[in-house]
Amino acid sequence: MKRLRNVKIVATLGPASETYEMIRALHEAGVDVFRLNMSHGTQDEIRQKHSHIRQVEKDLDSPIAILADLQGPKLRVGNFVDGSEELAPGDMFRMDLDPTDGDASRVCLPHPEIFQALVPGVSLLVNDGKIRLNVEECGPDFANCSVIAGGTISNHKGVNVPDVELPLAALSEKDLSDLEFACELGVDWLALSFVQRVQDVEEARALVKGRASIMCKIEKPKAVDRFEDILDACDGVMVARGDLGVELPVQAVPPIQKRLVRRCRAAAKPVIVATQMLESMIESPMPTRAEVSDVATAIYEGADAVMLSAESAAGQFPIEAVTTMDRVAVEVEADPTYAQIIAASRNVKGSSVADGIVAAAREIAETTDIKAICCFTQSGTTALLTARERPSVPIIAMTSQLGTARRLALTWGCTCLMTPELERFKSAVVNAARAARAVGFATETDQIVITAGVPFNVPGTTNILRVAPCNERLIFSTDPE
Repeated sequence: MKRLRNVKIVATLGPASETYEMIRALHEAGVDVFRLNMSHGTQDEIRQKHSHIRQVEKDLDSPIAILADLQGPKLRVGNFVDGSEELAPGDMFRMDLDPTDGDASRVCLPHPEIFQALVPGVSLLVNDGKIRLNVEECGPDFANCSVIAGGTISNHKGVNVPDVELPLAALSEKDLSDLEFACELGVDWLALSFVQRVQDVEEARALVKGRASIMCKIEKPKAVDRFEDILDACDGVMVARGDLGVELPVQAVPPIQKRLVRRCRAAAKPVIVATQMLESMIESPMPTRAEVSDVATAIYEGADAVMLSAESAAGQFPIEAVTTMDRVAVEVEADPTYAQIIAASRNVKGSSVADGIVAAAREIAETTDIKAICCFTQSGTTALLTARERPSVPIIAMTSQLGTARRLALTWGCTCLMTPELERFKSAVVNAARAARAVGFATETDQIVITAGVPFNVPGTTNILRVAPCNERLIFSTDPE
């Protein structure tokens, strides 16, 4: 499906958007990737959503990426006798392993691994950081805390421990079940929550066995500290600003976001900016000016995708939220300043033949009257390298692998089209010309740049660049074959 923008839109499915009709409407409005949040809903409900997406894909003949987001190890307090309690600054509050219902002085925190890692002076954050506790005294089964920032604490509220690395497995028992379920279902991307170390990624990759690409959610301080190693080990990144903003000072998040986006782009790995992008549109048909600016900032930074969470999953205006993101993207990318920023932030130091080919394709496209860059790719690497260049013309990614086309639906600027397996470069040129015309990127009087690898259908062999007319008669008259 032809888009008028390069950045992609990810939308989370939920009660407000789980029917075939709504999923189709969302895709037509601009959604390129659908996120299945494994924290909510049964596996049967997830399977139904997956089925609807694939039916929309078939009906519209448009490759769609599906991202399954694993819950990760959630830390939550137990129950209270009265359901909730008020904590005031200066109060003392105890967390322990006693399963008895809590009161104003204590509550169960059924995670012994937390107490093993705690030391006096560290912070415990409850309910997305609204309540801040300071550990004064602790042992293997308790932590006596002073209340620094008070508020209402209630049943099953989440707990964050930003100051220490917890000895937690990245994949809980639920995650292990959901991972296998999602891979068997046939999702394209698998998002890992609360990654802390590169071993977390390696463990997941061993279980995935090549059935999906792995995306790491950066939402822990330790993940930021070890980002280079984690980036090397994964296939894509999500800057998950919700928990990141809880565990780090909020003012630290914007520079981290900018730094991570640039590093992902340099590594030719897709990056999503996520969380609270259009939060007010959960209940309002119009966003705030600050939210629009937030979305625009991510686009100016060169992110591959921007994401909707509750806005599309449970909000009252899911279509309007997608439409808003689409319009913001189109407006930003038409701004001359956008092109200047993207060009100025280009920092590629590749040394392979493929790096040289895609750099040359982008330069030719920007210095001559070229309408599109068409890259033939098996694994998707050539398209990723081309997208890293952020060319000023559309990228048409042509592949015989449906899984590759789906995964690339997340990648900046890529319009993904299926093509038969080819044996000759002349056939590739003809198919590329037809594709550029069919999508509406070029006419018979225009030219396109084509990149491919010979021999065909072998990953990692990009070694040819050609400028070709979109008129098939001219192709055959000028081709030496």
